[in-house]
Amino acid sequence: MKPTLKRSNAPIFWALFGAGGMLSALIGPMLVFITGLAVPLGLLLPADTMSYAHVLAFARNWAGKAFILAVIALFLWHAAHRIFHSLHDVGVHAGTGAKLVCYGLALVGTVIAAWALLAVGF
Repeated sequence: MKPTLKRSNAPIFWALFGAGGMLSALIGPMLVFITGLAVPLGLLLPADTMSYAHVLAFARNWAGKAFILAVIALFLWHAAHRIFHSLHDVGVHAGTGAKLVCYGLALVGTVIAAWALLAVGF
């Protein structure tokens, strides 16, 4: 008799965790440098790089929308997965309720980000 494998949604969450982790490791430090140091202090970039007009133009472009949504969504899913699995390390039994809260907040944040980007227009 052939053993049956139990279906799991874990690979989806691990993939989102991995993609978010890779993006946060590669892109995150540069985003912090650009938005937190380079532009405010006038290092390497013009002072109007982060002006409202420039950022709005970037957010209205389809590639800009995709980049912003990818950064926000994947950072949220990475954080949700890390928090969910860290609950076990601090002694909290992470059951279905914890999974719903962690991943539900990531889903809500992703939907809000997508809605806001669509509301900006093209």
